Amino acid sequence: MLRKFSLGLVSCLLLEATNAAVSPTPAGTVSPKPATPSPSPTASALIDSLQPADLQQVISILKNDFINPAALNEVELNRATLQGLMIRLGNGIVLLPNSAAAQTESGRPFFSELLGGHIGYIRLGALTVGNLQAMDGALKTFAGQKADALIVDLRASPATNDFATAAEFAKRFSPKGKTLFVLHKPGGKQERVFSSDRDPSYQGLVMVLTDASTAGAAEALAGVLRLYEKAMIIGQPTAGSAVEYSDLSLPSGKVLRVAVSEVVLPEAKPLFPAGITPDLPVEMAEKDKNEIFQQSLTKGMGRFVFESERPHLNEAALLAGTNPELEAIEAAQQGRGPSKDALHDAVAQRAVDLVTSLAIYQKR
Repeated sequence: MLRKFSLGLVSCLLLEATNAAVSPTPAGTVSPKPATPSPSPTASALIDSLQPADLQQVISILKNDFINPAALNEVELNRATLQGLMIRLGNGIVLLPNSAAAQTESGRPFFSELLGGHIGYIRLGALTVGNLQAMDGALKTFAGQKADALIVDLRASPATNDFATAAEFAKRFSPKGKTLFVLHKPGGKQERVFSSDRDPSYQGLVMVLTDASTAGAAEALAGVLRLYEKAMIIGQPTAGSAVEYSDLSLPSGKVLRVAVSEVVLPEAKPLFPAGITPDLPVEMAEKDKNEIFQQSLTKGMGRFVFESERPHLNEAALLAGTNPELEAIEAAQQGRGPSKDALHDAVAQRAVDLVTSLAIYQKR
């Protein structure tokens, strides 16, 4: 049976055969393989490889020999230490300019819509009691509309320390009696266990949308949905800040936010600091997402999820002496019609496409 080779592969084989004919290798010898240079270690890897004695020696050398000794006084060394810790600990510590900046965002509204006549879409916004009540109402409405799938959008859910309310959101999708997550403190201190004490409000196909704005308790909710609802996570990795913070005021008025406990899912799966990696990665610009979320409050989400059908030249247009395709292009160029660069939510569309594909597959 003959195999089909690509043109590039055939060219390579012919080139090798030609080289072999021009410069044959003497019998009994083996052509040496070119040495592959080993990759240079990164600065971070080199620093991690230093022993305590090395670190002490580095500081001593810099204090004695560096061209600008004033840059290595005690204050500057302490600043460098804090800066390095903030880089190495990621979202474990955060420095805020004042107490006002430490306030948790709670004004992001809840939004819901039935997409395509059978897919419930809910954007939770901030995980607050008010949005929880709005979600309960939306889930009841979707049940009456015979929705057969649910998209839970967590891309507008910022970090919060209210894990009790976040657990209430999770209970709507989890079996009664199951552990949702645990707030684990270091050193064997008392843990807070959050479990479901009610029957779920929804059981069915779930898609969860995430990105870097999905933070804190919202990450715990995404993990619970993946665990108990076998939800597919679509979008981008979450923030990696599924922790409980303590805010400590500094003498200057600035605030040091320190992670004092972390969320651990059942089966001892921590979410900090890596966050949640999506099952289906989809890129989307942050500014486009924010603009879509703002416009959807008045225009709905459907227009940003479903692509409008392009006009086609047909028999009626021919008889009328018109060309809908050219007219649509001219209208877009003159700002009188939908632009080819119109806002589009690729993440939500991928979720809708996946739900549709699964429905078609199950009908076979």
